[in-house]
Amino acid sequence: MLSQRGYDTDIDGLLAADDKRRGLLHQAEELRRELNRCSKQIGEARRRGEDAAAEMDRMRTVSQQIKDLEREIDALAEEVNAALLMLPNVPHESVAVGADPSANTFVRDCGEPPKLSFLPKSHVELGEALGILDFERGSKIAGARFVLYKGLGARLERALINFMLDLHVREHGYVEVLPPFMTNAESMTGTGQLPKFEEDLFKVEGFGYYLVPTAEVPVTNIHRDEILSAEGLPVKYVAYTPCFRSEAGSYGKDVRGLIRQHQFNKVELVKLTTPESSYHELESLTRDAEEVLRRLGLHYRVVSLCTGDLGFAASKTYDLEVWLPSLGEYKEISSCSNFEDFQTRRMGIRYKGGQVKKPAFVHSLNGSGLAIGRTVVAILENYQQADGGVVIPPALVPYMDGAALIPPPAA
Repeated sequence: MLSQRGYDTDIDGLLAADDKRRGLLHQAEELRRELNRCSKQIGEARRRGEDAAAEMDRMRTVSQQIKDLEREIDALAEEVNAALLMLPNVPHESVAVGADPSANTFVRDCGEPPKLSFLPKSHVELGEALGILDFERGSKIAGARFVLYKGLGARLERALINFMLDLHVREHGYVEVLPPFMTNAESMTGTGQLPKFEEDLFKVEGFGYYLVPTAEVPVTNIHRDEILSAEGLPVKYVAYTPCFRSEAGSYGKDVRGLIRQHQFNKVELVKLTTPESSYHELESLTRDAEEVLRRLGLHYRVVSLCTGDLGFAASKTYDLEVWLPSLGEYKEISSCSNFEDFQTRRMGIRYKGGQVKKPAFVHSLNGSGLAIGRTVVAILENYQQADGGVVIPPALVPYMDGAALIPPPAA
């Protein structure tokens, strides 16, 4: 399965290290039993008034041997645990085997691309001409891959956040949370960002905190080290957060515009549920994310990722890809994944109740509902007009104080 995912892992070496650790544990237990025997012999010798020097020397020798073994055992345990943390999740049996995105499976699509009677402009051209996106000043303030939203651009970003939160809370039954925008290393390890993806994170030096790369991290960790009631499942949370990613290794890819920024906004959906219902909940979560695109009138498709394109922690993932006229292609706007118990084992999130008498691990799921910046991109490009203006999707007009149009640039 690891080879299907494109991972070259020394499984034999990992198992050998674990076998050695187990063997040393057995040796340590034998020495502790001998230590107990020495202690009893010393006590008996003293009660008889006999010399116990030999037994005491042996006891000191055995004690030192145990300490030496414990150091070796701890080092091996650390080595094994570090290797285990680098192993990805097991793909679900329904996931297609393939090396790259070309093997992803088409699931469905919705709507049709807009029929534009003119050469479509990119969201960068539109946003700068309309005065709603300022990449130059964003770069001046912070650096490359930052943007300054202005006027109706800032309003559109805020409108999308509120629209998505309202939809998921009022109609899809999620509980809204507003988590911290920084987390500790334990939380990052729980969801699988650490240790493998540390170079993609922004770390707050001197404090041990990390800026969240996605709300998945703080929200899934809400119930870390807890036992949930089976009657209360599924747990469904929705959260808005800014997201911060270094995008290590992505240089030269989508460098212009909003597609790949160091900071962006996102509305995230998270579920915790029973193993029996988790794949039903994945379908439901995916439909919830799709509904945002449907309400906005955006053409999109759903694909199931193959083993070689699957995320590190996921067992199965559906990507929602929205149509962008300027590129003449689809771009990912949401990933909806079932992690089964990969994350919850790391975090210690279990449940019991009903027929489940002994605590068992829940399954965790999440998906973007949606990435805000990429939704802005899709709206600007799909709703652009020949005169350079942009129509606001009807579902967003109430969130835009009635504004139904971003007017074209003044001549």
